[in-house]
Amino acid sequence: MTSFYDQGPLSQIAINLFYGWGYNFYRQENQLRADDQLIRAQVCTLLQQARAAVESAESDYRREFIPPPSRAQPRPDPQAIAGAQTLEKLSHAIGALDGQIRALPVPENDRMTQRYRKEGETLAKLLSIDQQLTGQAELLRQMLAGKPGPWIIENKPSLLEGITAITETLRARQAILLS
Repeated sequence: MTSFYDQGPLSQIAINLFYGWGYNFYRQENQLRADDQLIRAQVCTLLQQARAAVESAESDYRREFIPPPSRAQPRPDPQAIAGAQTLEKLSHAIGALDGQIRALPVPENDRMTQRYRKEGETLAKLLSIDQQLTGQAELLRQMLAGKPGPWIIENKPSLLEGITAITETLRARQAILLS
């Protein structure tokens, strides 16, 4: 299984997705901003699919493990409630990543930026980060696709590792824009 931190395999996943999206890398600086937004929109789509998989698993989990109250068992099993809450929190964490990615800035196109920052180099660095981000989001989506709630709960540590890796990649992207 590919790790969320392996630059080579993640780049290959990203390149394959870029081609599938009808797009062949960055071209010129003015186009790069639009390309950056396109890539981030596609990464958000991957995260939305991952979140939808978790929400579907949560719904099925609740239906299976939390029956309606009865006289014999008026309160649900605390472990089942904890499992459902784990799935709900994971869904919210993926949704938060989606929101962060949508709100990410791109380099401004003003004279100060052009004069004091090499815009082409900055955008090239962002391409590298975008590739890693895309690979990480796709790996997370693949890990969650079609998996049942108990499997997701059991594999929560590796899924949280993926969310942490994506968060770290977002921080690296912000550091590039602040430098």
